[in-house]
Amino acid sequence: MPMKVCKMGSQILMIGVLVMLLSSVTLVSSLTDMECSSVTALVSACYTFITYGSPDPSPGSPCCHSMVSLKMVSDPTVENRRFTCRCLMSLISTYNPNGYALATLPDLCEVSLGFNIDPNTDCNLIP
Repeated sequence: MPMKVCKMGSQILMIGVLVMLLSSVTLVSSLTDMECSSVTALVSACYTFITYGSPDPSPGSPCCHSMVSLKMVSDPTVENRRFTCRCLMSLISTYNPNGYALATLPDLCEVSLGFNIDPNTDCNLIP
């Protein structure tokens, strides 16, 4: 009989581990969505420039500060840069037909994100 208790205990333990793993997958997925919304929030500081091309020809301090923050978010790892890239690529279609204005922001703010904001950029190839 002690063998059955041990077997039953290990099955309960395995079920517990499985539940924890499934919970962590859900958590990672929701963090990814939240992070992309953070990228979107940073870019929203540039909304006026992207949409209307003003204030005249430079994006302005709040926008450039957001670009610096975006660089800090994407800098630590290759995966962060790739993730930031994917989020920005989805924003190009959001700001269409002014996606070009979005693409010019890093240069105008003198910030290098480590990749070009361009619909032809393959985010998976970013080093």
